[in-house]
Amino acid sequence: MHNAGDTSFEKLFGLAGKVIWVVGGAGYLGSAVVKVLVAAGARVICADLGEKSKSFVKENGLSPQVVPVSLDLTKEDQVEDFVSVLTNALGIPSGVVNLSFASTAKTFAELTAADFDHVNQGGLTASFLFGRLACDLMAQQAEGSMVMFSSMYGLTAPDPSIYEEPMNPNPIEYGVGKAGIIQMTKYFAMHYGLKGVRCNCVSPGPFPNKTVQDSHPDFVDRLAKKTMLGRVGDANEVAGVVSFLLSPAASYITGHNLVVDGGWTSW
Repeated sequence: MHNAGDTSFEKLFGLAGKVIWVVGGAGYLGSAVVKVLVAAGARVICADLGEKSKSFVKENGLSPQVVPVSLDLTKEDQVEDFVSVLTNALGIPSGVVNLSFASTAKTFAELTAADFDHVNQGGLTASFLFGRLACDLMAQQAEGSMVMFSSMYGLTAPDPSIYEEPMNPNPIEYGVGKAGIIQMTKYFAMHYGLKGVRCNCVSPGPFPNKTVQDSHPDFVDRLAKKTMLGRVGDANEVAGVVSFLLSPAASYITGHNLVVDGGWTSW
């Protein structure tokens, strides 16, 4: 529900009292998202594979404001249990963030039909089924925001000159899946708009994690030079965007793909 009357900073940008689900919340970008949402006052459900969420929450002292949950988005029974249990315990979420993705480590020539189908199931089908469940819930209260994650490679092909051997260009199945997420976002926005639920997408540019930055400095330098700002991104520069899209300040934004790439795709 949109409240146009209150223009205080906290009401526009704060998330106090809101319950936000973050799938993929223990990863490099996801962990930054969780921390920023906590700073904005949200109660966060941090879901990730295995024990990743539990370890992340413990190591960063985020309990009890962040609740760690083990979740494999490709397992329909796990997803249904996740949605049911959390809704019963904490009510319908105000926002949902899905940072999950699927890919292989194979080259273009090595990729099989089975590989391609498996990635599509993990990156597209699973995101569709989870997103529909989450948005159906939020539609019950006629209010909510979903943020999905695409990539600059959902918009453009990789530059092979950046990926010198032994590296391979960013894989085709990843880019195809991320392009699909952009279209899925638009369709969700159309379907749920009149039900009070906004659906948007974030497309990060070059955000290599710390391990890559430490292990492959030459590669990171090539990534940096491809941007207009001359540097790779910091995880907090994505986290702030997600918090904004979940907040009342973005109440008239839906169906949008917000590109956070330092100008990479603007050349």
